[in-house]
Amino acid sequence: MTTSSKPTPNYNTHIPAKIMTPDKVETRLGTLEFFDGIPTKQTADLVYDNLDFLRGIETFLNGVPAASVEGLRLGMAEIGATECYQAVVFDNLMDSNPLWLTGNTDTVYCTVFLDLKKDGPTVVEIPAGAGPGTVDDAFFRFVIDMGAPGPDRGKGGKYLLLPPDYEGDIPEGYFSAKSPSWVNWVALRGFLVDGKPDAASKMWRENLKVYPLSRADNPPAMEFFNGSKSVANTIHANNFEFYEELHTVVDREPVDLFDPELLGLFASIGIQKGKPFAPDARMKKILTEAVAVANATARAIFWYERDPSEFLYEGSYWKRGFVGGNYQFLRDEGMGGRHLDARVHTFYMATVNTPAMAMKLIGAGSQYAWGYLDSNGNALDGRKTYKMNLPKDIPALKFMSVVVYDPQTRSELQTSQPYPSKNSARDEMIKNDDGSIDLYFGPQAPAGKEANWIQTVPGKGWFCLLRLYSPTEPWFDKTWRPGEIELV
Repeated sequence: MTTSSKPTPNYNTHIPAKIMTPDKVETRLGTLEFFDGIPTKQTADLVYDNLDFLRGIETFLNGVPAASVEGLRLGMAEIGATECYQAVVFDNLMDSNPLWLTGNTDTVYCTVFLDLKKDGPTVVEIPAGAGPGTVDDAFFRFVIDMGAPGPDRGKGGKYLLLPPDYEGDIPEGYFSAKSPSWVNWVALRGFLVDGKPDAASKMWRENLKVYPLSRADNPPAMEFFNGSKSVANTIHANNFEFYEELHTVVDREPVDLFDPELLGLFASIGIQKGKPFAPDARMKKILTEAVAVANATARAIFWYERDPSEFLYEGSYWKRGFVGGNYQFLRDEGMGGRHLDARVHTFYMATVNTPAMAMKLIGAGSQYAWGYLDSNGNALDGRKTYKMNLPKDIPALKFMSVVVYDPQTRSELQTSQPYPSKNSARDEMIKNDDGSIDLYFGPQAPAGKEANWIQTVPGKGWFCLLRLYSPTEPWFDKTWRPGEIELV
């Protein structure tokens, strides 16, 4: 009889060691103790606390898209828009007052929230000349594009949004889409004309119409609220309140909005449709710590990228705008499943989900690049002065812009400048002799560079987004690339 075949003590046969549990195991949780594989009560309590903690973290990381849409809905309601025929228009562009995840200062936003459970099938009439528009569901998944990238191709048209339980005939004359959720966010953008927002604002206010299909013969009059200079908060919580926001979404929406795995995850910490979210003192303490770690995790995913493929260029700190390069966040065309970090990155830092932001569309759509570290890989410091070179012949048929953001709020950085940005269609910037443009970032403008300066705040960090509207081939083949953000 060989050693390997000798019976294990207390057994009739040899038992492989790899399937056994030692009496003591040293882990990051401390010493785990067992009697013949049975956890002690102390060990069981310890690992259950850890399990609830881990599930609290995962609930945050997976639930951010839903909580983010809910934050937008609450923010629009704060301004006064609670019905489908009530729209918020940023008549004077989005300044730095509203708390809005990486909003731009370049286009005239117009946003509407739909409640398909209350209103049933709902019509959205888009005017001709509209820029990129998108409808996203309550889990921030793409439903349909409108305007320039939509099926109307910028010529305008009637869209019909159908609720998840709709089973009737679809009337003719509409671009229709069925949403998996009751609540849906309509995010529309209009372009500047001669560097001004007036024409786009007028377009929305005079021609946008949203109404229940049941009231098509006598639609309600549109009501508009000016979002510019508002102080509304559209951002989800980063503390225990996050779980309450997520519970609101889970409880309101159809159960099929989330797959069973996610629903099971949420339910494991007490978030379940049709049941109150009422954690006891122990669970609330665990979740309060979990959300703090989860928030730190989301921020680490943004500032300290682990996937080299997400950088736009070799040896560069410019990061791909739509992280993962796929609006469904599928890794390797689905072979690698969901790119979880990419989804966290996108929805923790930004809003809107559409293929038009991820696909290669020559002369259409938009492309983005994150600038979040300097050329030495250090976080950007509002006390210091930096320079970024934009080579000549910027590959954007419509315009280019750079907007600076606050790392705390992920909203526009609040400074003495009403718009912390530079826009090639709006701003007169000084060009170098070779046709390139040097942008400067710092608390004070370098002498003679005021036209090319974006203000920062001592004691605060910052990051930026480079946007190209209607990008051309040199952006995609990388024969044109922005310079790094260099310390002056």
